[in-house]
Order: sequence, then C-alpha cells, then structure tokens
Amino acid sequence: MAHPAEAEDRTPDGTEDPWMGGRFVDPDLICLNGDGESALRGSRCDRCAAITFPTQSSCPRCAATEMSIHPLPRHGVLWTYTIQRFRPKTPYDGPADFEAYPVGYVNLGDEVLVESRLSAPPDRAPRIGEEMELIFTPYTRDADGDTVRTFAFRAVAEDGGEKP
Repeated sequence: MAHPAEAEDRTPDGTEDPWMGGRFVDPDLICLNGDGESALRGSRCDRCAAITFPTQSSCPRCAATEMSIHPLPRHGVLWTYTIQRFRPKTPYDGPADFEAYPVGYVNLGDEVLVESRLSAPPDRAPRIGEEMELIFTPYTRDADGDTVRTFAFRAVAEDGGEKP
C-alpha cells in the first residue's frame, strides 16, 4: 500500500491533504485506502478479525500476533463527546495558549470507536448520532514554524457538505 506522503491531495471533499503545507503529527496514524484517499491506519487481527486504532502488534481480543494494516472508514457516527477544557498532559504539544475544543468517539463502520478532535463551529455543538467525516486540520506549529496537522472529524450535512 502506498504511503500518503507519495500522494497528491486525495481528499474528495476539498479538505487539505495531511501532508500539504507542513507535516502530520504522526505519519504512522494514516495510510491510503483502496480508493487512494488518506485514511486512519488501523490494524485487523488475522485470526479473529478484531479491529484496532491505532495499529497494534497483537490482538487485544485473542492475543494473536498476526495483524494486518486495515485502513479505517472515512465516515462514521458520533457516539459521544465532551469538551476538553484543560490543557492535556504530555505528550500534548499544542499551542501554549490552550483553547477548549470538542473531543469525541466516532464509530467507524461499526468496526471501531476512534477518539478524536471534533471540528465544529463555535456556535454549534456536535450532536450524538450524526454522521461524521474524517478531515485533516492544523494542530500547532513546530520549532521551525511549520504547520503540524492532525486528524479530526466533522459533521456531514445530508447533501454531503459540512453542516453549519
């Protein structure tokens, strides 16, 4: 499977590719899916089919060590969320001027729950049960001043656009 660093902007909705204009917070978190789009890199147990994120070298369900890379779905459903109101502990290296942000669990294809930042306008709270899509968003700047991106999920409107 090709590494996303070798790809151009692969996101169908016009959001920025995780590699454009800086670097991704952890390149091991993403891969390309079968459609050539950037996706979160999970793992799948070859014995019992359990899915994990991030990737693991052994299965948490059956302890097998035969794991395969498994690109996760780019769409899911918001399972629950909260507002992160305090600066997370290390290894968090975000901006010194911390601002609260929504964080939630997104159920991806009934395969796995992924904890993620949620991208939402300040005047709109996320809604449990709504459809979400994977995006890549600026997270902080590194010591050289380059943009560092991370993944997040945002609500999808019924017409395919972002909800207001």
